[in-house]
Amino acid sequence: MFFRLPIKIFLLILACVSAGVIWQQAQLSVLALSHINPVPEVEALVAEERYAEAADYLDFFLNYDYVRDDPKAKALHAEIEKVRNSFSYQASKLGEGLLAGTSDEGIGKKAGVITDFFVIGDIRDLTAQGANWVQSEDVDEVVAALAAIGVVATAAQVASAAATVATAGAAAPAAVGSTAIKGGVTILKSARKLGKLPPWLGKTLVKSAKTVKTTKKLDSVTDLFSDVYSLARTRGGLNLLTKTSDAASLRRMAAAAETFGDSTATLYRIGGQAFLKTAGRAGQFGTDSIKLASTYGAKGLRALDKVGPTRFIKYSARASKIAYKGDLFDLVARFLAMLPMWILYLLCSLGIVVWIPWRWLRRFSLSFVRGKHAAAG
Repeated sequence: MFFRLPIKIFLLILACVSAGVIWQQAQLSVLALSHINPVPEVEALVAEERYAEAADYLDFFLNYDYVRDDPKAKALHAEIEKVRNSFSYQASKLGEGLLAGTSDEGIGKKAGVITDFFVIGDIRDLTAQGANWVQSEDVDEVVAALAAIGVVATAAQVASAAATVATAGAAAPAAVGSTAIKGGVTILKSARKLGKLPPWLGKTLVKSAKTVKTTKKLDSVTDLFSDVYSLARTRGGLNLLTKTSDAASLRRMAAAAETFGDSTATLYRIGGQAFLKTAGRAGQFGTDSIKLASTYGAKGLRALDKVGPTRFIKYSARASKIAYKGDLFDLVARFLAMLPMWILYLLCSLGIVVWIPWRWLRRFSLSFVRGKHAAAG
């Protein structure tokens, strides 16, 4: 008897707290989030000498005060830029682009694109594969297929350009289409040479090259290469390409690249499939909201999807203001937000049930029944 009242009071308090969590669950789900600290990830990339990737990743987070004001992030950014701006580093990346047609830096990519767009790269690759065949060495069917498609695309480019002049611009769309295919050829060659070409795409390219070679037309590969070209114009496009599993996933990745530009690779690195799902609703959420949610990782993107952009931005700003309260609030918020709804409703029900005057109800029921019997008698 002595402990009954304290227990009932405790359960009532628990029920009130649970009701408050149900009412404010959307806000708590955002307040419980923690910003990603990009420094460890960037340090790992620098240790592997992946400076371009490290710079892209860190630059994305430097748009936000919590990283921009971090001394470690500032020092790391300066270190990366010093290496990337050095003459020896730039020269090595230029050489990669000219000789191999591959590079993760802008100067190397431009060099690779130039050689491929002027058919030099295609002839270079066809010659190399031909030499391998003569010497009874392995021939890379995918590279040969891409080179063959590239040669046809170059011819189409020249013809389209001439037609554009002759028709005062009426043939311009055809020129744009062949240019997109040339751009796609470039990035796919780079992906193959770097071991980043998905198996499904390699098989598709070999099959498509036979069609192009037979028909001398590019219609069968236009859509595919248009999507690839969207990635070709995006930093980190090769890494994005490796995450595709079929033409449909390539289409989704290309659409995300068109929307988010050079931030796409970093956003996918952070959120994975959660980012692609949210990116498909960029028109509804807004790109800035999605980027902000990404600083909290995949959980942030799911929270954005749950509460909507307006409330997410408001709650996120509120979380920043109360951050000074320390880790205890963060832990409490995390715990409350993680509880399943059924548990919260159960606690609310339990808090109500223990305070129902069951003894009084029983007496009232007995009195009511006896009254009815007396009236009937």
